[in-house]
Amino acid sequence: MTLITTLIAILFIPFLSALLITVFFRRQGNVAAMISVIGGLLIAILTIFFVMNWDGQVMHPNITWFNIGELKIDMGFLMDKYAVTMLFIVAFVAFWIQLFSVGYMDDDDCKGRYFAGMSIFMFSMLGIVMAANLIMLFVFWELVGFSSYALIAHYKDTKEAADASKKAFIVNRVGDFGFLVGIVWTYWHFGTVDLQVLSEKVAMDPTLISTGIALLLMCGFLGKSAQFPLQVWLPDAMAGPTPVSALIHAATMVAAGIYLLIRIFFLIPENVLHLILWLGVIMAIYAGCCALAQRDIKRILAYSTLSQLGFMAAGVGMGYPGLALFHLATHAAFKALLFLGAGSVIHSLNHEQDIFEMGGLWRKMPVTFVTFGIGLLALCGVTYTSGYFSKDAIIEAAFTVDKGAFVILIISAFLTALYMGRLLWIVFFGEANSLVAKDAHESGWMIGLPLIILAICSAVGGYLVLWPANLSESIVPDFDKIHDLITSMGGGLIIIILGTLAWILGLGISYFFYGVGAKEDKLKLLAPKVFYLLKSKLWFDEIYNFYVSQIQQRFALFLSFFDTIIISGLIVRGSAGIVGLIGLGARRLHVGSLHVYVYWFLVGLLLYSAYVLGWL
Repeated sequence: MTLITTLIAILFIPFLSALLITVFFRRQGNVAAMISVIGGLLIAILTIFFVMNWDGQVMHPNITWFNIGELKIDMGFLMDKYAVTMLFIVAFVAFWIQLFSVGYMDDDDCKGRYFAGMSIFMFSMLGIVMAANLIMLFVFWELVGFSSYALIAHYKDTKEAADASKKAFIVNRVGDFGFLVGIVWTYWHFGTVDLQVLSEKVAMDPTLISTGIALLLMCGFLGKSAQFPLQVWLPDAMAGPTPVSALIHAATMVAAGIYLLIRIFFLIPENVLHLILWLGVIMAIYAGCCALAQRDIKRILAYSTLSQLGFMAAGVGMGYPGLALFHLATHAAFKALLFLGAGSVIHSLNHEQDIFEMGGLWRKMPVTFVTFGIGLLALCGVTYTSGYFSKDAIIEAAFTVDKGAFVILIISAFLTALYMGRLLWIVFFGEANSLVAKDAHESGWMIGLPLIILAICSAVGGYLVLWPANLSESIVPDFDKIHDLITSMGGGLIIIILGTLAWILGLGISYFFYGVGAKEDKLKLLAPKVFYLLKSKLWFDEIYNFYVSQIQQRFALFLSFFDTIIISGLIVRGSAGIVGLIGLGARRLHVGSLHVYVYWFLVGLLLYSAYVLGWL
């Protein structure tokens, strides 16, 4: 099997899985699950085969998709060090999440629809990773939006899931519109949308780089990665099944925005990179503050995802796409682990998600506790875990680039340890706070095995010497450059001390402030104003709802009226339109109510009297 054939198989296996399930096995959940998981396993095996046999050279096979006049659109793959690394991350993490789903969704009546959705999502995500040009990437980008909408709405009979799916779809369309305009402008400006050709043109003439194009293309990142000001959809998307949260909203879909920035990094000028840096830094600390006021275990993890995406965006903004990809890789493992660990807890507790209804679970669910704890330590950046290497590399980069960003990222790291420590002490320690917590127990091996594998990756995934050499090559140059700069500036010890203090103080303060197995939120009791400020999320949802209902909707109604009455009624139809409008108005008078007719009679009588008396 050639490498190109391998890539084609990797891309289309999930599409065929989704097709088989949808056409033949939609109502046979167990068969659908088997097809989806076998497809995921094949993707993982073929991806490992590809990585082991790839020589590190860029692969760029293309075929013509269609021609419209002078516009020629190709379809093909662009496999470089970033794409191959991302392919491995997606394939590896996705398989374990799919295996976990078999156990988690065992009693769901709509398993067939769920696994079809997972398969079509994998097809879409793999298409984004492999895409050779912006138009092909955008096609798969929209397919990811569609499949995530369907998966978030899996529990469509609940209002929460229905509203969350619509919100995710609409907010992403806002970012995607800017992305599409940016693609059109890119073609108009460069004469191509092929990523490799664009890179070559910019290398020959850097003056071709456009701030406007970069800002528009960046809109796609803002929507998919839920960054300011389009961050509002991600926490609500937790209404979907927990494995969906792990796959889409921790490891792959939201990371697609970061991957897009890495893909188009050569098109981004310095001023836009600076903007991305500060958008990421602000999101890192904003999401950390919001997480402190959440009770839902999945929402806490969702805000954690927003915060870590902020770290990745900061890495790109500082000019180190390799470091952003490194943190994306480690984050995919430990955040998927945390979501699946939360899913194990939720599954055992009869779908209870309030952390204050849990407590004492470490005795009853030791495998979940240990694996979740490893993921938590990695997220907090505890020394020698995977998060320590990747997150601290970004913090080190900030030290060399912008001291203000460095300080905020250190505070964000402290907040991460604070809210995750709060979750750990309340959920797993103390005594059970509810009947379902007292009856908690470990689930089957299909839930336990993915937790163990991802825990191992979270523990050792930061050691680049354990990576295949052709994958670590996407990270090592940036990593080495940062360490050389830090050494020359003499800041290595300061960063190590501050980074270590961040997680020690965060976990320690959360232990003494909240206590073990707490039944009420201490912050809410002791500082209610601060708590409600954090819980408000700075009223972004309320502001957007006001804008949509009071401004956008009214403006849309005005445009509809203007189009119907003025343009279609008067301008297009002329006198016939005037007669039609008079007829329409006259018809409105016939409402079938005697009382209304009496009023119109009186109005007519008054007008006639005024005319007779010469007043009119």
